[in-house]
Amino acid sequence: MVTTLAIDCGGGGIKASVLDGAGTMRARPIRVPTPYPLPPALFVKTLLALGGQLPPADRATVGMPGMLRHGVVVATPHYVTRAGPRSRVDADLVTEWSGFDVRGALSDAFGVPVLVLNDAEVHGAGVVAGTGLELVLTLGTGLGCALFDGGRLAPHLELSQAPVRWGTSYDTYIGETERRRLGDAFWSRRVRTVVDTLRPVFCWDRLYLGGGNSRLIRAEQVAKMGDDVVVVPNTAGIVGGVRAWSLVD
Repeated sequence: MVTTLAIDCGGGGIKASVLDGAGTMRARPIRVPTPYPLPPALFVKTLLALGGQLPPADRATVGMPGMLRHGVVVATPHYVTRAGPRSRVDADLVTEWSGFDVRGALSDAFGVPVLVLNDAEVHGAGVVAGTGLELVLTLGTGLGCALFDGGRLAPHLELSQAPVRWGTSYDTYIGETERRRLGDAFWSRRVRTVVDTLRPVFCWDRLYLGGGNSRLIRAEQVAKMGDDVVVVPNTAGIVGGVRAWSLVD
């Protein structure tokens, strides 16, 4: 049976586990803080060290924030900063990350086939039913987005960078910094407002709300979002590491 090393890379932490073919974890997930500043070489070194603490696997799936095409980084919002999310952007890191073949680098480092996707896309692979139009939004440091049509992964849209109000991006508007500033009750209302405004844009059959902060959305706000909205556990970011291989072209 094929085993998969699944690594979920966030703005604040990187966690990993090894899964069997059914998506069951064969090892307890481990987590390390995301180091900053984070040039690509340190990113690869960090993931390699993390994987070295787990049982060997036949392949690896890596989810990371930002826009990626065919395993190559177009842009990544957090990893180009000097000290983590919301800190100053480092121009040298922007240059290093832009066009970086992260899939190739990780394949060479691990010595196994590697699939690299946006972290919300891997998360979505762990929860989508495979029918109709399904949108996945992950709530954490910022906002992640993945769209599936009939179970197939659609081209990535970096919705998090779109302006939502007074020039503020979705990434900031419902990200972790605003959640802490507003408190969970008011932040939950803001999340519901975002869901309501996006519904006519996507006309989804089902919306999944995941990520580490999805569990903090107040129950009364979830109830008001409708039956087509489902809150899913953050563990999907790792569990989706197996199924992601069958959902991409």
